[in-house]
Amino acid sequence: MYRKVILFLILFCSSVSYVAAQEYATYVNPFIGTSNYGATNPGAIAPRGMVSVSPFNVAGKQNILEKDSRWLSNPYVNENTFLTGFSHVNLSGVGCPDLGVILLMPTTGNVETNHLKYGSTYSNESAKAGYYSSVLNKYNIKVETTATTRTGVSRYSFPKGKSNILLNLGLGLTNEEGASIKIVSSTEIEGMRTVGSFCYYKPEEAYPVYFVAKFSKPADVFGVWKTPSTYKGEEAKWMSYNGKTRLLEGYRKEVLGDSIGSYFSYTFEKPTQIEVKVGVSYVSIQNARENLEKETHDLSFEEIYNQTASSWNENLSKIKVEGGTEDDKTIFYTALYHTLIHPNILNDYNGDYPKMATRETLKTAGTRFTVFSFWDTYRNLHALMSLVYPRQQSDMVKSMLDIYDESGWLPKWELNATETTTMVGDPAGIILTDTYLKGIQDFDIEKAYQAMVKSADALENNPLRPGIKTYIEKGYLTTEQEGSVSTTQEYNTTDFSIALLAKALNKKEDYKRFSKRAISYRALFDKNLKLLRPRNNDGTFYEPFDPLAGANFTKNIGFIEGNAWQYAFMVSHDINGLMKLMGGPKAFSAQLQKVFDTNQFDMANEPDIAYPYLFNYVKGEEWRTQKMVTKLIKEYFQNKPAGLPGNDDTGTMSAWLIYSMMGIYPIVPGEPIYTITTPVFDKIIITLDSNYYQGKELVTEKTGNKEGVISEIWLDDKIHKSYFINHSDLVKGSKLKINLK
Repeated sequence: MYRKVILFLILFCSSVSYVAAQEYATYVNPFIGTSNYGATNPGAIAPRGMVSVSPFNVAGKQNILEKDSRWLSNPYVNENTFLTGFSHVNLSGVGCPDLGVILLMPTTGNVETNHLKYGSTYSNESAKAGYYSSVLNKYNIKVETTATTRTGVSRYSFPKGKSNILLNLGLGLTNEEGASIKIVSSTEIEGMRTVGSFCYYKPEEAYPVYFVAKFSKPADVFGVWKTPSTYKGEEAKWMSYNGKTRLLEGYRKEVLGDSIGSYFSYTFEKPTQIEVKVGVSYVSIQNARENLEKETHDLSFEEIYNQTASSWNENLSKIKVEGGTEDDKTIFYTALYHTLIHPNILNDYNGDYPKMATRETLKTAGTRFTVFSFWDTYRNLHALMSLVYPRQQSDMVKSMLDIYDESGWLPKWELNATETTTMVGDPAGIILTDTYLKGIQDFDIEKAYQAMVKSADALENNPLRPGIKTYIEKGYLTTEQEGSVSTTQEYNTTDFSIALLAKALNKKEDYKRFSKRAISYRALFDKNLKLLRPRNNDGTFYEPFDPLAGANFTKNIGFIEGNAWQYAFMVSHDINGLMKLMGGPKAFSAQLQKVFDTNQFDMANEPDIAYPYLFNYVKGEEWRTQKMVTKLIKEYFQNKPAGLPGNDDTGTMSAWLIYSMMGIYPIVPGEPIYTITTPVFDKIIITLDSNYYQGKELVTEKTGNKEGVISEIWLDDKIHKSYFINHSDLVKGSKLKINLK
């Protein structure tokens, strides 16, 4: 009896631990951001996964895509109703189309290869971290998907009768040419699809993604197609040898071209489930097969999902929150989930990855990351990674330096070992500085500094800083360069980061030089408008000037994806200088408030993303930051498909939300400080990585009137008399207490 009681207690405690371990992932709602141009998708993915299995509903009838081409940037839009398959390599939260390829689609009846005819409406959608499911109404097939890092796994529950599994390489988000399919056996397909026209830019630099698909049951009939031609399938003819089923040599099928695909057909005597595992590689078919075999082995769908769910729980549990509503927790942990998708892993299981630009095969002993959307993520996402996931951030920085070794330049907007050079500025140096100054220093800082200075000073053939000669000579870009004001500000911000790092490395002359360059935006300040304004090459202000032009992605002179109001305060590294230009603290605060009062603030885009926090620079006006941040969270971030303010920008909007709900924000890019606001939760516990930080946990508590404003800030039982706090003061294992009245 005693032994039975002990056994019961052990089992009970184990079940309690399991439930606790599952807690964080249960708050993830992958449908958040799948509407309102959020550009996320609900597909199954592992943390930092190369592969995701997403429903593909943007290439068919009854789609919102027909009315608005901006939906093309993502494989899935919540409002759409017609599904044409499940893609296996996808991007999350980006504003330009790419990938969305290798589509599997289960059907019943006779084989149909036209996606507009075999596509189906769907119902009973559900999604959670690492899992997606829906029912295809046309066929009464339940589809379930999960994933490992490099393999997508699907389970199809077919009804009795004739059924098919289609692999369509003709569909995708962009129109690169070139694909191949080879049927290896009655249970295996291998092939390649060309991708790489991000934003339809540099189509000549497209590259291959390789795959191997394995089916849990041998097909009765199989074949390939090439539009407009169709090839008849063969009845499967196989023989048994040493207990294994092998396809007879004469019945292999292969096809090359653009609009191509394959089909595996079955006749089921009763309802039957089939699992399909698709391994992916950017190096070779052999590596795709190895990725599949090493990561899935003989594991079942449930076993693979459980492993992936456990990985999600482990990652999400780094931040624990108490208090708040159930919806608060859902939007918080979903945001954290979104920040753990990109950057994602590029290297194969064996360490192989494609070299930058040339794509020859190299090998890493660690992790090679890709999808560096730096114009977005330098502002907050990488700072969040440094705080919560410093090991991952260290590997990302090392990947950046590997890219420098391979190409001669730091990445700007890198995607799968190609440089898209999308957007403006030279943001990589900001991330390198911020990472190093936060105490993550297990990388070659001298190489990093050399790379930063090269992009800041190179006058010829500089892909990272167009117009560099003009910028150095005048201190600003002129109307002869696109986005002259915006780009000047971006260069200033990076130069400030270089100055910070130069100071830390005792490079005194560089510190002086880049500190001076970092404030050259001041020459663009129009004291009458109290705004930055583009100048012509002769130094005169551009006329006629409309400060409102450029909002909502409309064209203008001087600004990129914004107008003069949305860029007026994007110099958080020099707020005191800007304050003087505007006439002092009161004038500064009034002008900043005007951005919000006149509806010029754009929560959906990066240039003004830090503006709500800038009131903290004005003594007595800090309540405005608290009021505004609270308002923006409630207004723009919700537990519904339209619950992001717009494009998530590979996790940048989600990172803003995470910080804001925790009550701190990295206000100055590159500088290891945070500014403080009211947390949403009563208690936040961040588990600190002992390999990088002295403390075990960073604990933030909120007390007092939950509807009030901050009255006191305490740090480790001492009054903290500032709304700014150093990173080093937090990661030693501190307790931050915020009292409200």
